[in-house]
Amino acid sequence: MNSNFLATPVSRRTAIRLAACALAAPAVSLLPSSMFPLAAAALNPPQSGKAQDIPPGNVLDPSQLADMLSKPGDKPTVICVGFEFLYNSAHIPGSLYRGPGREGDGIVSLAKWGANAPKNKTVVLYCGCCPWDKCPNIQPAYVALQKLGFTQIKVLRINQNFGADWVDKGFPTEKKKA
Repeated sequence: MNSNFLATPVSRRTAIRLAACALAAPAVSLLPSSMFPLAAAALNPPQSGKAQDIPPGNVLDPSQLADMLSKPGDKPTVICVGFEFLYNSAHIPGSLYRGPGREGDGIVSLAKWGANAPKNKTVVLYCGCCPWDKCPNIQPAYVALQKLGFTQIKVLRINQNFGADWVDKGFPTEKKKA
């Protein structure tokens, strides 16, 4: 065992979460993950990676998404996997908020939504908290949807942040209703 792990400070919340996972993991690991996709997503979070690891064919520029949303007909499901305070201040109209993709709670929320969603409909993930090459939320959310069987996953490429790459360019936004 890595003795440095014990020297790493953790919050009370993290300690409780680790203990709960450690207690539940043996029981859940004996069952097929297909029976309990939400538990599997929570206990086996996606490996860390970077947004730039997502295949280029699955990446949209803001103008491409704005064009898709402006046309009549079937629209993709747009999901924000960034931070709530940013979503509340401005987000893509009609988008869903599922929590940060880098956190267990965000992945569980995404998995709960995905449990009953059509797997062959286009889903667009976006964050916008920081530059594309530093985003901690997009890649884990992308991998989680892949593991849940989604086949049409797209990701909105935000080069700087949501304000600079979406809001300042005049694309439509809305704020969380009070």
